[in-house]
Amino acid sequence: MFFRGSRYEYIQDAELTDASGRTYRYKRMRFIPQVQGALREAVRQDDRPDLLAFRLVGDPEQFWRLCDANRAQRPVDLTRIPGRRIRIPAPGSGG
Repeated sequence: MFFRGSRYEYIQDAELTDASGRTYRYKRMRFIPQVQGALREAVRQDDRPDLLAFRLVGDPEQFWRLCDANRAQRPVDLTRIPGRRIRIPAPGSGG
């Protein structure tokens, strides 16, 4: 359901069966982990979460690692304010 490297890759699946017998599969809740991020980088005027992730961690699909390091629940919150300094996660850190 989720691609390899996704923030949900290691979150367990769960099932719920309603009164009619229909089963619903879903991912359990993912809580944002405490991530170390000492270095800071300013958001550029035309940055998007994927561009920022490519520039800072080398992979546009790892935008969620930046979200975790900055406690952002929505990726767009990372780049909404140009000039904002965001934390860069340490290599290998993240949920």
